[in-house]
Amino acid sequence: MRAEHVRDLSKVLFLDIETVPGTYHWADLDPVMQDLWAQKTRFRQEQQEKTAAELYKEAGIFAEFGRIICIGVGSLRREGAGHALRVTTLHGDDEAEVLTRFTELLNKHYHTDDHWLCGHNGKEFDFPYIARRAIVHGIKLPRLLDVAGLKPWEVGHLDTMNLWKFGDHKHFTSLALLTHILGIPTPKDDISGADVARVYYEDNDLGRIAAYCKKDVVATAQLFLRLRGEALIPDAAITLV
Repeated sequence: MRAEHVRDLSKVLFLDIETVPGTYHWADLDPVMQDLWAQKTRFRQEQQEKTAAELYKEAGIFAEFGRIICIGVGSLRREGAGHALRVTTLHGDDEAEVLTRFTELLNKHYHTDDHWLCGHNGKEFDFPYIARRAIVHGIKLPRLLDVAGLKPWEVGHLDTMNLWKFGDHKHFTSLALLTHILGIPTPKDDISGADVARVYYEDNDLGRIAAYCKKDVVATAQLFLRLRGEALIPDAAITLV
């Protein structure tokens, strides 16, 4: 689905997730999981000449070894000739509760063929990660995440990174790079994705992570509009709650 083919942008839910390793320290991982992690990262160990323990700091990017602590969501509405954006987060230490709240949101407001999820690298990371963690907790997948057996054009997923690829299957471009080169203003933050686990486990500052997540949702929505050739949302029309 091309970005310009989505006619009613109020039916698009923009999202971004923040994840951390299931346990902060390798030593706290149970022996079975340590062995399974070593098996899963065998090739990465060889390529990077690192041990499984040294690579464990990357565990948060794998749904089998990480968990979701924050889901940022944003919705657009028409306001005059442009759009207004409202962004909030579902966050907490209880992953099952966070996922339950998110699936309830989808089931209530985003549950038809006219609804869409949109993220940056969402098709490779955010959407499957959420679905996998929901399955781990025994949470029934909502319609927009229950994509097994669907044809590609039947899946209600939009991905700003894929829209930028223009058919180049090997191309990866970060959200930070795209917003910079396309002139999309983004606030300067004191943390990045690489800092999330430390801020969560050492600083115990989930609020700071939630604020960072909201800004990524804003950037994704702005990027989506830019790729459609539409005007960016002015700061006055962006609400963070």
